[in-house]
Amino acid sequence: MTITVSAQVNDPKEIVEVKPEIISDVWVRASWEEFLALAEEPSLDKAKFYYDQHLMRIEMSPVGPIHAHENGVVYKVISVFAAFADICIYEYLNCSFRKTGNAEFQPDMVFYVGADLKIPPRNNAPVDLNEFDLPTLVVEISATTIQEDLGYKRLLYERLGIQEYWAVNASSLEIFAFAIANGHSGRITQSHVLKGLDISKVEEALHLSYAQNDGEITKWIFQTFAKSPTES
Repeated sequence: MTITVSAQVNDPKEIVEVKPEIISDVWVRASWEEFLALAEEPSLDKAKFYYDQHLMRIEMSPVGPIHAHENGVVYKVISVFAAFADICIYEYLNCSFRKTGNAEFQPDMVFYVGADLKIPPRNNAPVDLNEFDLPTLVVEISATTIQEDLGYKRLLYERLGIQEYWAVNASSLEIFAFAIANGHSGRITQSHVLKGLDISKVEEALHLSYAQNDGEITKWIFQTFAKSPTES
């Protein structure tokens, strides 16, 4: 897919020349000024934006039921587990996070886990990562782009220092969960930031959702973690 736009940055004297055709859903080389002009273009308000050291990605593919539904299941598992485990958590869906001149990401879900974190205010601006803390856990739901989420996006989150990253393959219902430290990531079977949450339990909920309605899935999640969230 290609996108044709012309754009101008905040300074009316500074015109950014944007190539007439911007390829979407792939990483392309761009300056921060070019990226910012596109990210603030009203006609692209439905797009998702990523930037990592002179590379940008604009995602324009429509979100179908498989992506939307699995997104809801994963969100419910994390939220209910945190409630029963008495974990302090703040949840943000489809929110943009920006480190000016350096990086931007807009994942499906992020979670701040723990007290005493500097969380963003409730407004409609991208979260300024020069002012507020990084999210603790980032989750990407992949219907057709799992290799992308395991590739460049994973490298972006490694570089920024996100503590934990999940790439959920909505087609195979497999979750690739990674703990990140010192710029490197390793696959894990139990969450490090949501102590006691087995990744297999999240995958089990995804598989059950193909045979049960959402009310039944929510009941299963509550019953599973109500016993003892760390021993379920």
